[in-house]
This record gives sequence, structure tokens and C-alpha cells, in this order.
Amino acid sequence: MKTSWTKLIICLFCISFAAGCETGTETKNPEKVETTKTSNKIVFANLEPTEDSKVSGYVNFKPDSNGVLIAAQVAGLSPGKHGFHIHEKGDCSAPDGKSAGGHFAPNGNPHGAPDNPADKRHVGDLGNITADNSGNAKYNRVDKVVKLSGENSIVGKAVIVHQQEDDFKSQPTGKAGKRLACGVIEIQT
Repeated sequence: MKTSWTKLIICLFCISFAAGCETGTETKNPEKVETTKTSNKIVFANLEPTEDSKVSGYVNFKPDSNGVLIAAQVAGLSPGKHGFHIHEKGDCSAPDGKSAGGHFAPNGNPHGAPDNPADKRHVGDLGNITADNSGNAKYNRVDKVVKLSGENSIVGKAVIVHQQEDDFKSQPTGKAGKRLACGVIEIQT
């Protein structure tokens, strides 16, 4: 259930993200930034807990000259690594999050690590998000396979945070386990 505080936090993050807040990622050629239909809009997912979970947060996606910058903040996790993936359906209606389907893999590629070549991973394979001892996690990387438009567009799909670490080899999910949070990827103007 979305609260006014959650909406306020997401709004403030989205505003600072769109304004170009410090991300730790250096853009080498700002004049060559990828142009898409979403380049002047905010693309994000609000992560809501699944049943028996307290995990929540948000994920923002922004065009970058090297791909798509993905920035996330998640709270309520157990310390350690947790599988972090884009799933094929933008549906978080099932209490266990399974209505989001499997990993987003439009080309039928095998599951793999996010740094694998495009033909050796799902588009939705983002790897792991690591929680500190307080259960808070941040994720910040540029992905070369994820797209905000076209065949590999993640808009309208779902982001899932899993209970266990993605091992990058077990098919088709990396043995990441139960789904703790789910959020539909949407465009905001």
C-alpha cells in the first residue's frame, strides 16, 4: 500500500535523479547521450513488499551514453546479497509476486551475470543488490543490454528483489529464491 511518505520520498528522489545528482558514474561524452522517447521523462519502479515481507524501495532508470543508468535504494532486507532482476510482466498483483512471471528474456538467452555479453544473459539479469547490517541496499550501475524503448524495453515490466543471492549460473533464475518486493516499471512525465 502506497503511503504519502513513500510517494514523497519517490518524488524527491526522482527530481534529484532527473536533475543529475551525483551517481558515481562518469559520462565520457555527454553530447552522445542516447536519445529515446523516454529521455526527458522519469522511468521508475516503486518496490512494494510481497506477502510476509517488509522489503520496499524504488528503482530509477535513466538514459546514459553507455546504456541505461540504474539506481536503486531498498530497505528491509537481511544483510548480504539478494537477486535483483527485471521480470517479464508488469504485474505485481499476486501476494507472492509470481504474477510478474519469469526473468525478462525476449531473445531466449540463458540466465547469467549482468556483465556477461548480451547473448549470455537475460535482459533482466541485473545481478545482486547488497544490503548492509541495517538491511539497506543501494544499486548504481550502467547496463548496456537494458533499453527504455524498442525490443529490449523494460518499460511496463516488473523489478523483483529476491530473498537469496543470485549465483549467476543456475537456470533459469540463479537460485535467487522467494520474491520479497515487486514494482512495475513506469514512465512519469
